[in-house]
Amino acid sequence: MFSLQTIFGKGDKFYGLLEASADAARQSARALIALLKQKTPNPSLDEFRVARRREKDILAQISAELVNTFVTALEREDIEALSAALYRIPKVIEKFAERYALFAGQLMDVDYASRAVMLEKGCEVIAEMVAQLRRGMVLDTMKELNDRMQAIEGEADRLILDLYHDLYTNESDPRSLLLRKDLFELLEKAIDRCRDAGNVIYSIALKNS
Repeated sequence: MFSLQTIFGKGDKFYGLLEASADAARQSARALIALLKQKTPNPSLDEFRVARRREKDILAQISAELVNTFVTALEREDIEALSAALYRIPKVIEKFAERYALFAGQLMDVDYASRAVMLEKGCEVIAEMVAQLRRGMVLDTMKELNDRMQAIEGEADRLILDLYHDLYTNESDPRSLLLRKDLFELLEKAIDRCRDAGNVIYSIALKNS
């Protein structure tokens, strides 16, 4: 199989940046779990802002390196697509955290943490898939990881349907219903962003297998 790591030693630069981007997404998910476990009416958002700034810095660095690097380890459009897909994950997580923080005192009895754990698992799979790019993109391994990501996303879809049934059956306050529904949908959207990143990575592996 064609080894991308041998192209004039240019692989490590972009592999490292993409791995850092995936790790920033994973750290955002972990920060979210920690926030939800606090059960405090005034949670801090500092960790999310740090992770988001880090992700923006990495995105800008990747863009700059694409301009300044003649030979790239992966095709330029693939690097751009994956970088953008990874960036969207902590962006959605931060949006959830910001909205949750506004109404945390009213949401102490809502179980968002179990969904956040699913999100963390998705981020961990994505981080492993990104790491596999550096290791030569073994297609069987990539397929197994992508299937795992698809399974997590499928379970999140199933749970959101159960949630809708519970909300519309048991929640009598329209404002509370809309708030809880909006936050659960943001968590599902973050998991969808992980799925999207997994699809990009798997398509890169297929292209280079």
